[in-house]
Amino acid sequence: MPHDQDVRVTGCELYFLPVTTRVPLKFGTEALTSVTCARAKVTVADATGRTAHGWGETPLSVQWVWPSTDPYEPRHQAIKDFTTRVAEAWVDSGLTGHPIEIGYDFQRELLPGLRTEFNKTSALPYLAALLCTSVIDQAVHDAYGVLHGVDIYETYNRNYMTRSLGEFLTPADNAEGRVSFDGVFPDAFLVADAPTRMIAWHLVGGLDALTDDDLTGDEPDDSYPVTLPQWIDTDGLRALKVKLRGNDAAWDYQRLVRVGSIAVDHACDWLTADFNCTVTDPQYVNAILDRLRDEHPRLYGMTLYVEQPFPYDLDAHAIDTHSVSARKPLFLDESAHDWKHVKRGRELGWTGVALKTCKTQTGALLSLCWAKAHGMPLMVQDLTNPMLAQIPHCRLAAHAGTIMGVETNGMQFYPDASLPEAAVHPGLYRRREGHVDLSTLGGPGFGYRLDAIARDLPAAAVSFSV
Repeated sequence: MPHDQDVRVTGCELYFLPVTTRVPLKFGTEALTSVTCARAKVTVADATGRTAHGWGETPLSVQWVWPSTDPYEPRHQAIKDFTTRVAEAWVDSGLTGHPIEIGYDFQRELLPGLRTEFNKTSALPYLAALLCTSVIDQAVHDAYGVLHGVDIYETYNRNYMTRSLGEFLTPADNAEGRVSFDGVFPDAFLVADAPTRMIAWHLVGGLDALTDDDLTGDEPDDSYPVTLPQWIDTDGLRALKVKLRGNDAAWDYQRLVRVGSIAVDHACDWLTADFNCTVTDPQYVNAILDRLRDEHPRLYGMTLYVEQPFPYDLDAHAIDTHSVSARKPLFLDESAHDWKHVKRGRELGWTGVALKTCKTQTGALLSLCWAKAHGMPLMVQDLTNPMLAQIPHCRLAAHAGTIMGVETNGMQFYPDASLPEAAVHPGLYRRREGHVDLSTLGGPGFGYRLDAIARDLPAAAVSFSV
């Protein structure tokens, strides 16, 4: 039965904003030196004809969603083209409901066909398709909150939604009878009194200079830190995410030890290891963890969890990961495309989930609910989010109840890209005392406060309406 608050998408403007990094960021075998951020302005309308606008944004991180040895530019253009096609399809869909309901129906009923048609000329991965969809999905959530004059997180309940989680999710096979989603809404799994201050995880990239000895002379000459000790001391960091290679055990081990030793010397408390999805044998990870435990027990104790050592495709690489998760919590990231992939990961031995808004706000919320119902801890990981993309990202982390804070690294790789937003929300775009601060956010939707942000946008790349 339709709900009085239901909406449909009636228009979308899509913008492509180029951003250049100040230092390279390595993803697997590729390095990111620039990125296109997709920004969408969506119009929604309710049954009475009332309308509102909402905004979404995400970096179109080609190297992350579409790892390949093929040239970059054709993949980049394909992702931009598919984002445009998705924007048009949202407007033409005629779907009505709450944003979670619309987002779920779009991903289930329309996205597969759009991707199949598009892939007649380009082999777009599913993760890339979700990335393209996420910018529109975020904007629909924002517009819904704006239309009803409420924070979007106040709408994830029976007062605004027609369908409960039981119509979207099914329990794990071994949880039947102990887990039920019938009559349950997302608010049951969200932090009601969300924090406005969270620990910020700093990314130590594989190309980052750890000390002065690593400097080459090609570093940027600007006002921002360059070496790891400079970052720790300037931002008061307490938690470091270490990017590893996953195919060079000696380098990976030494990198962990070097970063960990700097962390100890500079009063950092926590580490996590990201093996870059390149490992195919759990023994690779186990051997590094065991050696760290035996030779550097303090650093082993500081390692809070291990992130996505193994390839994205859980069916093509159905690796039994129980031996790794017996040592440290093992978090899905790239493989956690949606709640069904989380379910499959749990069967294989993964114990936690790293959520990302670039897989859609809708999908992140549904994965969150499924994971929490099955006792899986959560993190919210960054896609190096600048500008508006940083706000839904941090808000998800605040409401998710993560294992510890939020990863946030846009200020490392392109801080000046977010200067207009930082003027209004300084605590979100610069880490202080090792934390980010969300207290300046406010108002309906995601609380962007766009009227106060002095950003001039170019003309929209495309515009669709009904």
